Amino acid sequence: MAFAQQLYNAVFRRTSTLVLTVVVGAVIFERGFNQATEAIFCRLNEGRLWKDIKHKYEVKQD
Repeated sequence: MAFAQQLYNAVFRRTSTLVLTVVVGAVIFERGFNQATEAIFCRLNEGRLWKDIKHKYEVKQD
């Protein structure tokens, strides 16, 4: 019960702190989700992405 009371006093008591908590949480979640999905995509498509095959198509200039 003490944890719930502290959470209420810290976050839910004022609308401004609740909104700030939601916005910060959404930004952190978005960044983490983006990085996780990017890592999964790169792992599944390893060897087929431009960064992996770029050296085959680059023309060296003298």
